[in-house]
Amino acid sequence: MSELTEKRLSEWNAKAEAAEQLLPAVGRLYRNNRVQLTIFGRTLQNKSVNGIIKAARYARHHNNGVELDLSTAAEVAGVLETLDLGESTIDLGRLTSGFQAQSSSLEEYLRGELADAVGKAGKSPAPRDVVLYGFGRIGRLLARILVQQAGGNGLNLRAIVVRKGSDDDIIKRASLLRRDSVHGKFDGNIVVDEENSTIQANGVLINVIYSSDPASVDYTAYGINDAIIVDNTGVWRDEAGLNQHLKSKGVSKVILTAPGKGDIKNIVYGVNTADIEDSDTILSAASCTTNAITPTLKVINDSFGIRNGHVETVHAFTNDQNLIDNFHKGARRGRAAGLNMVLTETGAAKAVAKALPELEGKLSGNAIRVPTPNVSMAILNLNLDKATTKDELNTHLRDVSLDSPLRNQIDYIASPEVVSTDFVGSHRAGIVDGLATIVDGDRAVVYIWYDNEYGYSWQVVRCLAVMAGVQAPSLPGND
Repeated sequence: MSELTEKRLSEWNAKAEAAEQLLPAVGRLYRNNRVQLTIFGRTLQNKSVNGIIKAARYARHHNNGVELDLSTAAEVAGVLETLDLGESTIDLGRLTSGFQAQSSSLEEYLRGELADAVGKAGKSPAPRDVVLYGFGRIGRLLARILVQQAGGNGLNLRAIVVRKGSDDDIIKRASLLRRDSVHGKFDGNIVVDEENSTIQANGVLINVIYSSDPASVDYTAYGINDAIIVDNTGVWRDEAGLNQHLKSKGVSKVILTAPGKGDIKNIVYGVNTADIEDSDTILSAASCTTNAITPTLKVINDSFGIRNGHVETVHAFTNDQNLIDNFHKGARRGRAAGLNMVLTETGAAKAVAKALPELEGKLSGNAIRVPTPNVSMAILNLNLDKATTKDELNTHLRDVSLDSPLRNQIDYIASPEVVSTDFVGSHRAGIVDGLATIVDGDRAVVYIWYDNEYGYSWQVVRCLAVMAGVQAPSLPGND
């Protein structure tokens, strides 16, 4: 073995040992304190040793080119366990980097950075019941997230409501939850009880309720009370339609996973989250594209001003298109989704103004559906109030992805090799592709990737936590 090879292997083994020391702390903090650890936005929950090493390596892009020291990170996590922390999301990467840049003791530093959570174990709000009305693409991903986060985010998935499709309907529903052609296998165990019409996923007992009338389900008969209904069907998008859910016993609020019509508030988490009031009973989480582009548009508008612009979305095909040419009520969408690029309309550009009123009337938009099953791209072609450069704009967007209130919505990447499948499973609403950015004075073109299924589902869960009053603080605070 060469000296260089031996050195590299020794470095890898040291990283692996540090990751092995860190793993138990990640699990204990989650189970005992409802604390979720991340590294610059990358969750450590359910990660392997190699997954943690990869997250530390990723941190180089966000830590002035320096790979995160996992030994120090493990030391930080060890002290976190002694602080009697309350429910929170804690960025271990930011804490580790911050500690290495100052001179106080580790415990003193952590107590200062995490003051909102120190000494608050066991003082979290009471968990809130959640019901998924509809169990399609978004519904099943929401179920995966809620099960994965069970006991750690104050949201209890209690039931799904669907129309019965066959005698073995529950078996098929469980199978679709267990295996997904895009997102892979469910990470855990699923047990079906046909007699009692339940699915148990990693210990979470989910009632499967069959109904075609949102106003007639008695959720209290299943022990469900004060529940928030997540309507994933898209059948009802106005207040009159969604209000039917509130007529059912055991329901107090409704959130729609599609753009709402009329006076319904369309919430893009991180942008207009403050618009959510305790008195709101019906809200919309807007669309996947609106969630992907609005945070970045806000950042650009706040710093450079946007006179006007055009948004073109290159969107993965969806279930409302046809596999083979057939009748469709929509123009062009009847043509075979897997064989064609399909030019279609999108309301996402205009919908931005519902979350960001200062852009009212300034954006046009169109969409091209393409033959891929997931991950889309939005191209922002903007005329700015203030001239800038590619480096200045990219540096600003990168910094925002690290240290701002929008760091969980905006991600940033500068790799010449990434393609759409590399973003499957992203937790962020959108990922800026820095190498693709074009700037010419006051004209800018910004490319944003987004997992239109999973990234959007995380935005829905974030809105859901605010509606339920169980949102945990994200620490440390913004620089």
